[in-house]
Amino acid sequence: MKQKYLFIFFLVCFLIVAAPANAQESDRVPQRTEIPIDGLSIYPNPVTGGKVYISSTRNQEKIIEIYNVLGKPVQKTRLRGREMDVSSLTPGIYILKIQEGKAKATRKLVVK
Repeated sequence: MKQKYLFIFFLVCFLIVAAPANAQESDRVPQRTEIPIDGLSIYPNPVTGGKVYISSTRNQEKIIEIYNVLGKPVQKTRLRGREMDVSSLTPGIYILKIQEGKAKATRKLVVK
């Protein structure tokens, strides 16, 4: 009889110790690593003339997504050169998500 209690005691102790360790491993959020865009330049910022220039060291085609401060997408475009027209945007603060190949960047854009 003592052996059964001893076995049950060790089993319960093992489950108590092992359960939090397993829970922590499964609750972990995988780390997202972003590859930065080399030499990214966005000017003028704040934008006053309706055009913004986006350049980088590689100057490859870029996918540009513009979001308002509430997170609603307001414009998406592919940029082959440097000049992007933002004259359709109302004055305010926007978030730019830029992707060039596998590299990504997020920047703030102010339109006056």
